[in-house]
Amino acid sequence: METREILEQVRNGTLSVEEAEGYFRRKPFEDLGFARLDTHRETRNGFPEVVYCAGKADEHLKRIFQALYREHGEVFGTRASPEQSRLVREVLPQAEYDPVSRILKIERPGKRRTGCVCVCTAGTADIAVGEEAAQTAEYFGCRVERLYDVGVSGLHRLLSGLETVQSANCVITAAGMEGALASVIGGLVSRPVIAVPTSVGYGANFGGLSALLTMINSCANGVAVVNIDNGYGAGYLAAQINRLAVKSGGNFRE
Repeated sequence: METREILEQVRNGTLSVEEAEGYFRRKPFEDLGFARLDTHRETRNGFPEVVYCAGKADEHLKRIFQALYREHGEVFGTRASPEQSRLVREVLPQAEYDPVSRILKIERPGKRRTGCVCVCTAGTADIAVGEEAAQTAEYFGCRVERLYDVGVSGLHRLLSGLETVQSANCVITAAGMEGALASVIGGLVSRPVIAVPTSVGYGANFGGLSALLTMINSCANGVAVVNIDNGYGAGYLAAQINRLAVKSGGNFRE
């Protein structure tokens, strides 16, 4: 539970002072032997710990998911394989898996989403990264608008959704090849743009390096760049920006 949730329960009488005191006396992490789960991360940073699934041993992954779900009532994992999703669903059958973004998650029902983050991809081959960003932002409480396949080779496709892009609190752009989409959008909006270079492209793309260099060297203002294929990092940062916009009374959507 979050600190505020505990205090609210004490105030309305559903949790005793002694029970709340016991919670606050707990260690700020749960030691599983092979992992130390940062159970107080949401208290410090505003967002709970997320599981990077790739490379984890099967039994470790299952126990981590169980522990985080027990702690928070929800859990979010990135870069999960179909086999890993089957293993987790053996112990947590309510877990949902998206094979496109490779996200494995359990969300609390009725989650409230506010503000607006717009996720744009240059092509359909970039959607996997775009969806990782979009679903991350959604999990962290953002309303997300998606504009996919709006790359610069057909600029009219982006312009048809320009109102959506310009009204968002933050825009994420996922693009491979030369990665020009971030610069184009950066020149059209007054909000922060988070550029995600993708590893989509032919040989001279160098696995996303050409897109990364283009985005880093963008002449458009307000463009920040995350690592190659790092949709999660973009979604997390967008959620932080969106929260600040909502708190300041800016663009607020429900």
